Amino acid sequence: MVTLPAQPHSSRPSPQLILETALCSEDRTLSIVVACRNEVNHVQAFLNSLLTQDLADFDWEVIIADGGSNDGTTERLAEAAKSNPNITVIENPTGIVSTGLNAAIRQARGNIILRMDAHTEYAPDYVRNCVEVLERTGASNVGGPARTKADGLWARAIQAAYHSPFSTGGARFHDDNFSGYVDTVPYGCWRKETLETLGLFDEMLVRNQDDELNLRITRAGGKIWQSSEIVSWYRPRTTLVSLFQQYFQYGFWKVAVIRKHRLPASWRHLMPGIFVLTNLVLIFTILFTAAFRSRILTREAFYLEMAIFLTYLASCLVASCFSAQRFGWQLVLYLPTTFVVFHISYGSGFIAGLTHASLARSSGVHLGKFFAGLTR
Repeated sequence: MVTLPAQPHSSRPSPQLILETALCSEDRTLSIVVACRNEVNHVQAFLNSLLTQDLADFDWEVIIADGGSNDGTTERLAEAAKSNPNITVIENPTGIVSTGLNAAIRQARGNIILRMDAHTEYAPDYVRNCVEVLERTGASNVGGPARTKADGLWARAIQAAYHSPFSTGGARFHDDNFSGYVDTVPYGCWRKETLETLGLFDEMLVRNQDDELNLRITRAGGKIWQSSEIVSWYRPRTTLVSLFQQYFQYGFWKVAVIRKHRLPASWRHLMPGIFVLTNLVLIFTILFTAAFRSRILTREAFYLEMAIFLTYLASCLVASCFSAQRFGWQLVLYLPTTFVVFHISYGSGFIAGLTHASLARSSGVHLGKFFAGLTR
């Protein structure tokens, strides 16, 4: 059973008692919350999978926070809300996921909160399985692995790399078949009291708000459970440019999470930044020492850089073969470049986040709004 920090000077029952009550309650009121912006290419498939959910035993509602879409998404959502009284669309002027989710959660009347994403399609038993696993395990948050659907060679290469430990550091939620305790899951399903006790999503984070919330859960003594029975399919990016933008943001905002909690949730969050920074330092050293005719330092730095480069190249090729074996050998020529984009984008974003944090602390320069603009 999860014990979370009690709220000071409050007449509410302790978090321990709140969770026990939620577990034993027969009142299965359910609020599905969604934050989206400019998802016209995916929103109809999402709505179709939402409206085919097995919800017969639930008193349910759907609250969708639209972040100022200008591509036709707003109109599609309005049509869905007009034809289904269980769907409510609210405005999310900031366009940021965390503010939209929090607005929906505050308006929600369900004692169970389940998050969905408009970039994803869901199996008909997704909601039912989430709630049953939540009740059966007593976990603070439950979810399923990040399964994917992709069309086109580059999208399929991105899909294949997404499921490789070489690009993700072995995060459990990338493993389709794993069930058990994890440090984070996509989306999530919680008791509303748990979210209220924790303080909802951090609205200062444009990205990684779900990882940060899960970090707060585990550091408060809670548990997160992944079940392979909970099935959904995420649509990965279709171009390397959009992939670079996405993972650059992940790297940038991961620094904010680490600064907030004074410790990374996992070593894998640090490795791309270390890799990129090491290569930058070596390249700068080679150029600097060559300009000053320091042949010994130039040679040593060059040999070290070549050793890193060749080791990385060999690793990319081996990882590409393993991924192509699962997802199709026609992807083997696309995968090395895809792995490079995964690593370089996240690592560059992480270094940019460190630089931004340093500038903000020393001179008050804030670039958060600029990086918030790099949305999909």
